[in-house]
Amino acid sequence: MAQFIKVATTDELGDQQAKLVEVEGQKIALFRVDGAFNALSDTCTHRGGPLSEGTVEGAEVTCPWHGAKFDIRTGAVLGPPAQQGVRSYPVRITGADIEIEV
Repeated sequence: MAQFIKVATTDELGDQQAKLVEVEGQKIALFRVDGAFNALSDTCTHRGGPLSEGTVEGAEVTCPWHGAKFDIRTGAVLGPPAQQGVRSYPVRITGADIEIEV
């Protein structure tokens, strides 16, 4: 059964920043964009690059390995060479805690 797990606090991420978190063996990229927090699988669907190390511009993250682009809010692929999106995880804020549903 899915549950929300605390992964960080809101003061750990500035706007347009990403952070790698590990939840139950899964690597997840946590993003803060315009005050909102979003979480995606950290693994690019093209060749496995770490999205948490990618460039964040607006609501897009660019994989640092080959330049694939993804929508931070949905995980949808926005630019090649990736052909499919990455998993998006529900995020909630409880006080200052950031929680991801896994």
